[in-house]
Amino acid sequence: MAVISLPYRYLERLTRTDRKTILDKVALIGSDVERIEEDHADVEFFPDRPDLFSPEGVARAMRGFLGIESGLPSYPVRLSGISFTVDPALADIRPVLGAAVIRGVSFDDESIQSIMALQESLHWAVGRGRSKVAIGIHDLDTVKPPFHYIASRRSRKFIPLDFTEKMSLDEILEKHPKGRDYAKIVKDFPLFPLIVDDDDHVLSFPPIINGERTRVTIDTKNILLDTTGTDKRAVGVAVNIICTAMAESGARIESVEINGIQTPTLAPAERTVSVKECSALLGIELRASSMAALLEKMRFGAQPAGTDRLKIQVPCYRADIMHDWDIFEDVAIAYGYENLQAMPPATFTVGKPHPVQTYANIARDIFCGLGYLEVMPFTLTNEDTLFNRMRRPEVPGVLHVLHPISIENTVVRTDLLPLLLEFLALNRHRELPQRLFTVGDVVECCATHQQAAGVSTHPDADFSEAYACADAVLHELSIAYTVKESEDPAFIEGRRADIIVAGKKAGVFGEIHPAVLNSFELEHSVAAFELDLRAVPGYPAL
Repeated sequence: MAVISLPYRYLERLTRTDRKTILDKVALIGSDVERIEEDHADVEFFPDRPDLFSPEGVARAMRGFLGIESGLPSYPVRLSGISFTVDPALADIRPVLGAAVIRGVSFDDESIQSIMALQESLHWAVGRGRSKVAIGIHDLDTVKPPFHYIASRRSRKFIPLDFTEKMSLDEILEKHPKGRDYAKIVKDFPLFPLIVDDDDHVLSFPPIINGERTRVTIDTKNILLDTTGTDKRAVGVAVNIICTAMAESGARIESVEINGIQTPTLAPAERTVSVKECSALLGIELRASSMAALLEKMRFGAQPAGTDRLKIQVPCYRADIMHDWDIFEDVAIAYGYENLQAMPPATFTVGKPHPVQTYANIARDIFCGLGYLEVMPFTLTNEDTLFNRMRRPEVPGVLHVLHPISIENTVVRTDLLPLLLEFLALNRHRELPQRLFTVGDVVECCATHQQAAGVSTHPDADFSEAYACADAVLHELSIAYTVKESEDPAFIEGRRADIIVAGKKAGVFGEIHPAVLNSFELEHSVAAFELDLRAVPGYPAL
């Protein structure tokens, strides 16, 4: 989730109320106050609300929630007279472009930090680490329109941000910190995306870095926003959120012509919802007029259209509204969850442990008896952690997330061991030895089963320790097994073994390979093993 810094002075000016009122109520719109400092507060918001990733967006929402103003915000868009052309050669590289002109900017230290932080938060929440969307913000007065989005040769040179000498695009990928971080997005293309002005000055090399020429400073008055990517909707969301945030601080928005089309419009989306359906879902009695008032509090436009229908105008920055129930959730927030009546369930049931959990609990008891500490890794992870860093090939049957909210959560885990190594990496500055285990679900070919895994790290961790731990766990679980030499590349050759139960591989143990240790930035050797709990006698078939 995104943690946003909210400077009190700037937030009070935008919200038109005092900090205590804001901090007392901000949690009610779906946030968690992480820290309260002398001059600012750090507040965490869910990734589905990127419009709240800035003081401007928070102030807009809080003005509605606190009754300072309500209804749909208006964002007029004028024509700028500025145009972009898009090179057809970008079709297979990075084809989507969004842009806008933002005039009358009045920056101070807080507002310029706000827009830069919003840019980086959107790179994470909407852009999947810039691969899906990358945002460039430029001082418009330093360049000459019209602008051109081109596929450039890799030898092209310009001065990247924070540098003083020209570098080729290939050199930027090798030597610039941002180039090294994001090179994987473009390095395999024969040509690279580039944005230039009419005098052929480079504005940016998306998704890597802007040019030093267009650096935005506290003296900048007019901005050119460029947003490039591979997904049209995501690019549009990023443009809308930045433009409306800047408009909240007093700037004027102007559209840009891209291949003959004016963008952005900042127009609301329209839909019609049922009052009865909302009432039934929330368990409260609503009328069209009262539901409209609640939605206006959440900055929607809302007008009754009969006794059961409501015409809704959804603000252009609300990318999270994809279903009527998303709107009903905002009705509940405006109504106040604390005002919903608590009621006991109408039916009575007696619970009992699921058989699978019974066996999992036995495995937990065994690990605890061996001196291991339980951790609970997330179920979602990514291909880099599961396979690349483990030196393992990607296995068939990996369950991918259709619309991941970040590059760290793109697949459902197929193994537990890589996630335990992540825990060791997070705690590598703690005292040794460290012995961790986890028991939990993994998914292969859309089928779920449970595995158990343990790791031990200290200077003397070795194959013998891994074998001893695996043998103890298998013995206590009454599993008859044999071992044979393993070919698992995550372990050191000659110090690894597969666990064979009833002629089938049921697990692996050994000493983790130095290359894997390096990929997780671990300094000491690691003895590890993992077991499929379906090998336990009597384990229930699902």
